[in-house]
Amino acid sequence: VVPVIRDVDKKSIPEIAKEMGDLAKLARDGKLKPDQMSGGTFTISSLGGIGGIYFTPIINAPEVSIMGVCKSYWKQHSNDGKTSSWRLTLPLSLSWDHRVIDGAAAVRFTSFLAAALNNVDGLLRAIP
Repeated sequence: VVPVIRDVDKKSIPEIAKEMGDLAKLARDGKLKPDQMSGGTFTISSLGGIGGIYFTPIINAPEVSIMGVCKSYWKQHSNDGKTSSWRLTLPLSLSWDHRVIDGAAAVRFTSFLAAALNNVDGLLRAIP
């Protein structure tokens, strides 16, 4: 069951969060209507709640792209090969329809999203 949030480009993050909560409750209660589950173009699929590190999300028409989000985990990282630190890692997998989206644009989007998520403080300051 995949609820669709419409016109997200015209909504604030708090508005999207509220609508997500409302639709999730309807989905849990088995009360989503067919029009609340159709017509999406981009989907976010999360398997983080059941574990796993990566998966390949499959596009369902009329979608043009789907982002798979997995469970975050701590990973040791080194920039210079000598010193290391632990970082929280969030695996993301993006699938897209090459007939609609250029692969370079998809990679730029994923890189932009990763950078934004890496700077959550800046992202939260940008919320009106």
